[in-house]
Parts: sequence; C-alpha cells; structure tokens
Amino acid sequence: MTFLQFFLALLPSAMLHPPTPRISDNMQLVLSAAACLGIIAVIARGFLPQSNSGLPLPPSPPTRRLRGHFLPPHSPYLTVARWIDEYGPLITIRSGLENIVIIGRYKAVVDIMENQGKSLADRPRMIAAGEMFNGGISIAFAPFGERFRRMRRALHTHLQPKAAEAYQPLQMSHAKNTVLDILDDPYNFQDHVTTYAATTIMKVAYGTTAPTSATDPEVVEITQLFRMTNTILRPGAYLVDTIPWLRYLPWYGRELKLGFERSMKLYMSHLNRVKEQMQSNVDIGPSFAKHMLEGSDLFGLTEAETASLAGTFFGAGSSTTVVAICTVFMAAACFPEEQATVQAELDAVIGRQRAPTFADQDFLPRLHAFISEAVRWRPVGPNGLAHRTTNDVIWENYCIPAGTTVLGNQWAISRDPEVYPEPDAFKPQRWIDDQGRLRDDLQNFIYGFGRRVCPGQHVANRSVFINSLLILWAFRLALDPTKPVDDMGYMNRELSKRPCPIEFETRIPGTELRRMMQNYPEVA
Repeated sequence: MTFLQFFLALLPSAMLHPPTPRISDNMQLVLSAAACLGIIAVIARGFLPQSNSGLPLPPSPPTRRLRGHFLPPHSPYLTVARWIDEYGPLITIRSGLENIVIIGRYKAVVDIMENQGKSLADRPRMIAAGEMFNGGISIAFAPFGERFRRMRRALHTHLQPKAAEAYQPLQMSHAKNTVLDILDDPYNFQDHVTTYAATTIMKVAYGTTAPTSATDPEVVEITQLFRMTNTILRPGAYLVDTIPWLRYLPWYGRELKLGFERSMKLYMSHLNRVKEQMQSNVDIGPSFAKHMLEGSDLFGLTEAETASLAGTFFGAGSSTTVVAICTVFMAAACFPEEQATVQAELDAVIGRQRAPTFADQDFLPRLHAFISEAVRWRPVGPNGLAHRTTNDVIWENYCIPAGTTVLGNQWAISRDPEVYPEPDAFKPQRWIDDQGRLRDDLQNFIYGFGRRVCPGQHVANRSVFINSLLILWAFRLALDPTKPVDDMGYMNRELSKRPCPIEFETRIPGTELRRMMQNYPEVA
C-alpha cells in the first residue's frame, strides 16, 4: 500500500466526498486531517528504519508530495546534483514511506561506501527489476548472502587481474578490426564498437569464435533487454516496488515476466551449446561458461544460476564497454586540443611506423588521463545502483540506519569541486601529478562501490584502453558540423539515437594503415 493509499484509507468519508462546507464543517475537516496525519506519522515511523544513535538522517530537500520527492524520468541525476549542491554531501529523499540516502561527494562516498563497504554490500528488494524481470537469480540484484558469494566467487576466478591479462591478445585482435571497420564505414562507428564488444565478450563468455555483429538477432535482443532494465530501474517506474502483492496478479507486469522468459531462453541456449561441444570433445578453448560447467560442484550453482551469470556477464559487460569507448571518442571530437596532446604523446612514444599494443600502456600517462577524464566528464552510470545498509552507518554528524537504501550518485560525485576544480571543464591534466605520472590518489567509480564493484572491470578497462589507443593513434576525430550533438546521450545508453556524429580523418595514409592493421596480431 502506498503512502497516499494509506492516507486516503484513514480519512473520514466526509473528507473524501464533502458537502458544501459551513464554518463548523471546515473546522471539523481541519481537525480530522490533523488527527489523521498524526496517526500516519506514528505508524509510518514504525515502518521506517530506526537508529539508537540519536543522530539525525542527512538533510532532506522539502517536498509537499505525499508520495515523496519527485525525480524526473529523464536524467534524474541532474536534479539530485542540484540538491547535493544546496543541502550537502549527503541528502535524504523520500519515496512513499521509504527513506533513501544519496551520496554526492567524493570524500563521503569513500568514507561510507568504500571504507564501510561491509555494511553496504546488500541490495534493497527490487521486485520489478530483480524478481520479476530477472527471476531473482541475477547477481546484479541479489541480496548479500550465500548465493551472492557463490556467484561472486565464480566470477572472480575468471576475471581477476591476472586472468584478465590473458585476454589482451584477443582484445587487440578485435580492436584492430574496429580500426578497419571505421576505415571502411566511419558513419557507423557505434555499430563497429558494439561489434567489437559483442565478439570479444562472446568469446570470453562462451568461447564463440565466429564474428558477432551489432545487427545479430541475439545481440539486438540482449541490448533491448538491458535497455529495458534501465527503464525498469527508474524511480516509480513500477508500482509493484511499492505494493509487492501486485506481482501475484496474473495480468500485472506481463512484459516483465516475458522479459525474464526471453532472457533465460537466450542464456540457456548459449550454455547448452557449450555443454554439447564439451560432450562431443570439440576443442572450443577456454571460456567462462566452460569454466563454470567444469567446476559446477565447486561453485554450487544451479544450471539456471550459471546461465544467468554468464548471460549477465555478456550483456552488462558489452553494454558498459560500448558506452565507455564511445564516450572517449566523443570527448576526443569535442575537445580537439586535448586530443592533440594525447596524439603528440602517441607520436613520441610509438611513432607512425608501427601500430601500438598493450606493451606501450605503461608509457602513455596522458592517454590514461584522457580516458579517466572522459568517463568522469560523462560517467557511464550516472545514477548509481542501490545499496542497502545492514548496520547503522555513522558519517560525521549523521546516521544512516540499518535497512536504509543508499545510492552513490556518480554524476554528482564526479562534479565535487573540492576534488575536481572546475568540474564542468574537460581537464585530463587533473589526473597527472607534478612528475608527469598518473596520480594514485584519485579514482573513478564507474564500476560501482565496495563489495558490489563490478568484477569485470579489469577486462572492461583493457577493452576501453586498447580501442582508445588504436583509434586515437590512427585517426583524428572531429564533430560533424552539419549534425546536432547530444553530449549527454551516451549516459542514457540509447545508442540507437546516435547522439554524437563523428568524422574520422586518418593520421596515416589509408593504404598504409590498412596494411598495418592486416598485419596486426590475429587471435581466433
């Protein structure tokens, strides 16, 4: 039951259908309303998480809405950022009877979500996204417990830094195909990046060696499913998150249940294909799915959990990678002087007589700084994903009670003026220290926080790096002056709208560039 429904249920019928009022009637209505509000306040207090610390919640922007604070469906992070600027590093907003604490400053998020990460490793219950659309088995929405630990352990064994390093030849091989594809068809660069991500992660996840393009039905379907997830996660998108019993109505949320059926059918088909290849002794090489099937007794996951884990690995990894790479390209086109600085470094370290590789990465601090600044300037997940406190969390003079939903708003955090002076300016040099080295005291949070940080970050970082390296070495990027630019578009992950038209001019004669890419290391 929502706060509004609860309130209306307590009101006298005369208040809901009042006759033409007299003076005494008006007074009676006022007194009745005051009594009802008092009762609601007492009852509501019993539903909300409580603390014995005596410290208050973080401040709350005023609202007169019974349903709580209003967040617009499009770019809600901008509204949150304005509240953070006005009310402080932490704010409390209300959604129905639920308090939600949002963190919007760098020091606060490190102190709370990193240093007290054990108390924020849980997820709140998300019925629409987690239970109906993902069947309660997705690691992204799993509560912190035994199932989460089993799934996390399985991912970690395959995606830890040393394991991720083994994928570098594969990533180089497919990144050079991105260069060749852009050389042939620069207009559709987003599709080429999607092809890179899909082909690479299909190999890592399932051992698939056949090229996977952005237009393949399976890739299109997974893209649609993950785009739908973003819609479901918008505040207030589904009433079932406020009224849980709605999920048991046969007609409610059919599109959510259908989405789960579609995704599981797709994920199980991939897993079954790997299983059949293993049974027929076909040498498909290493893959996450094969690793999971061979260690099924060790990891203790059901077949459905294994299929979901591999599918989530593919879907979430490819989506985030595409957005991050396209954001770097967009930043290069939008800020030509900073692009030129990076390319001067590339020419000094690599030259134009050979193609760069991962072996060059330790000598390119300005490229690393450019990538870091690009994903700070336009973060991949600006709203952040919800965490839930399992213990009281104290920060300065505030207390976040156990059971409270907490969000790290990456847009606001990345615009903390104390950490990022002139936060709206694009300044890669902020990531470089006085000795010209990358700073080790500054970090991005694009992969999440604490114990819920994305385990695929090491593979994803390498994909973003090698694609940025090869493209900025091979091409000079510029905005198409005849078309509009939406430099916020990639944060909404709506790649079909092509938010940034880019022109690619080769920095090396086209025939020479093609020859160098064709001779680049190839991995099947």
